[in-house]
Amino acid sequence: MLSENDFKIVTEKMGREPNLVEQGCFLNLWSEHCSYRSSAPLLRTFTTTGERVIIGPGDDAAVVNFGNGWVLAIGMESHNHPSYVDPYNGAATGVGGIVRDIISMGARPIALMDPLYFGPLNSPKNLYLFEHIIKGIAGYGNCIGVPVVRGEAFFDEAYSGNPLVNVVAVGLAREEDIVTACAQKAGNKLVLMGSTTGRDGLGGASFASRDLSEESEAEDRPSIQIGDPFTEKLLIEATLEVIRKGYVKACRDLGAAGLAGASSEMASKGNLGMHIIADNVILREEGMVPYEILIAESQERMLFEVEPQDVQAVLDIAKKYDLNASMIGELKQELRYTVEFRGDIVADIPIKLLTEGAPTFERPSRAPATRDEGDKPQLPEDLKQAVLKVLSSHNVASKKWIYRQYDHEVQLRTVMKPGNDAGILRIDGSEGIAMSCGCNPRQTLLDPYQGGKGTLIENAMNLAVKGSRGIAVVDCLNFGNPEKPDIYWQFKHAILGLGDGCRELKIPVVGGNVSLYNESEEFRTAIPPTPSIGVIGYISDVTIAPSDVFSKEGETIILVGTTRDEMGGSEYYALAGKKKNGKVPHVPENASIIVDALISVVESRKITTSHDISLGGLAVALCEMSINMGADVDLTSVGQGMRADEVLFSESHARAIIATSEPEAVKKLLGDVPHAVIGTTGGSELKVAGESFSLSLRPGEIKEARESLTKLMME
Repeated sequence: MLSENDFKIVTEKMGREPNLVEQGCFLNLWSEHCSYRSSAPLLRTFTTTGERVIIGPGDDAAVVNFGNGWVLAIGMESHNHPSYVDPYNGAATGVGGIVRDIISMGARPIALMDPLYFGPLNSPKNLYLFEHIIKGIAGYGNCIGVPVVRGEAFFDEAYSGNPLVNVVAVGLAREEDIVTACAQKAGNKLVLMGSTTGRDGLGGASFASRDLSEESEAEDRPSIQIGDPFTEKLLIEATLEVIRKGYVKACRDLGAAGLAGASSEMASKGNLGMHIIADNVILREEGMVPYEILIAESQERMLFEVEPQDVQAVLDIAKKYDLNASMIGELKQELRYTVEFRGDIVADIPIKLLTEGAPTFERPSRAPATRDEGDKPQLPEDLKQAVLKVLSSHNVASKKWIYRQYDHEVQLRTVMKPGNDAGILRIDGSEGIAMSCGCNPRQTLLDPYQGGKGTLIENAMNLAVKGSRGIAVVDCLNFGNPEKPDIYWQFKHAILGLGDGCRELKIPVVGGNVSLYNESEEFRTAIPPTPSIGVIGYISDVTIAPSDVFSKEGETIILVGTTRDEMGGSEYYALAGKKKNGKVPHVPENASIIVDALISVVESRKITTSHDISLGGLAVALCEMSINMGADVDLTSVGQGMRADEVLFSESHARAIIATSEPEAVKKLLGDVPHAVIGTTGGSELKVAGESFSLSLRPGEIKEARESLTKLMME
């Protein structure tokens, strides 16, 4: 139940000890997952407003202006702990939950992204988690007809006891159809629609705020919700219909903390009270008590504020879609949260105490000792084999096995499919959006500030090489136990770095989620700091987006940006056993200028190919671009004075490779942005030469190395 300190605070504020039902409400709504107790002070440092922002953080999802009367609803959530205990249902309900956040705003979900983080697949347990998490995402997303257009899969042993399942969802609506979770008027009724309420998901919010242990799979299974995508599909259509017909004054998805969370937060946002009649909740199981009815996190449920005269119309629409629905409460003027069951009042709480009373604070933080960058690995005797080794690592290899499980073309908006730098969707005519997600946890582990800042720049570059400018960021901040000063220090500085990066590129943080206590007693380790994000960009014409592979012989290859000896957190160093060595890439001061220049170059239509340089460095980017056609590349002017492996595998930020038939015009557009001509497309091999090295790879060799993950999963 409640901690001793929280129990004392609640007792003092209420003037009496809370009963068990009331304690259950406080336990869940005051959890870190719901109230952001130790993260709220840090999250306030984000810039959350901008010219396109209509609704920022605090609602089920953010809403930004797309143009021409269209708006985008954007959200990001995690389902980390549930996905460890029950990977299929944990991942599936993670998709279902974030989709309901989108529809609760009155928007139709049009796209998903899934940044995922796993332990190495040489472990049978990790392989099981990986396979079933992917199946859960595919099984749910495909059934409800929402395409997964981009994602990330990152592997590191530190995730073995605690995989991360983060999901970004985007929805589309007309601006006049948007609703919020802010209750409007006392006397209006509360209608609960969707699935029945059972005991699944009990205490999910509080469960998400504690470490995992070896016993979690058995002990915590009651905390895992069971999803039903077919009911969700009906709920999507029913919710959008009741909103479109004007019956809904406010709407809230039943997610963390269940009915207690959705109903109390809706009322509190409107400075109103709430009276719940627990007897009216349609139950799946007999004998459920008020505690269970209030905090169960059964899936596929939506709560509506409805004027009394419209209640029957809403119930009729629910019946039309074969959904359960009932009137379960009423908004009150008095600022209290009361619950009635069998004629008795079983909970009576000051509503602001429940929803806003959890004490927030900055925890003590402790910076680590100055890191020794250590020595460099021995220069490989065979650079070609070193390139193939990096290409075939699961972090770099093609993720085709994953995304071919997903329906990424449903709804017919997808212009650029998974496997590219960014997913692209057509929205209105030729206008569209580009989407990118993820982060590099190894860099953030070594330098949380630069890692957080680099996360934003890397995703913004993924958009820029497609001609898209970021307009909104959502985040999922995955960290270990914040009660440990070193973990809280990581958390704080990653947020500061991410916030500074967003300000430099003028992209507001409009929403997101914090997932803490990602630690495993089984492996006695915390996850690496993982500030995963989703970035949405506007693209004026979806047809301008260049390919990411060479397709025309005789074109000039241009490297944009500066390559430095920045190997800390790189895939090459990790494979060389130097994971904690090297200098972490710093975001260059001219990063925003490089982003702007790349967008201008793409918009000029003078390039045919563009590709961001990130994990694996120049070597990987060139190989990925050469899977269909060779190229002759000279890197003698790149990173002068650096070793061959540093030139090839450095992961310096804000770099890209472009190919063009009009090099002089492109160089003029790039202006003062650092750039260099490094080669020509064509031929049957990728030939790369530097000051003291040369190597060549055939497209077949590149393809074979990149298929390592698919080969493993097909065995």
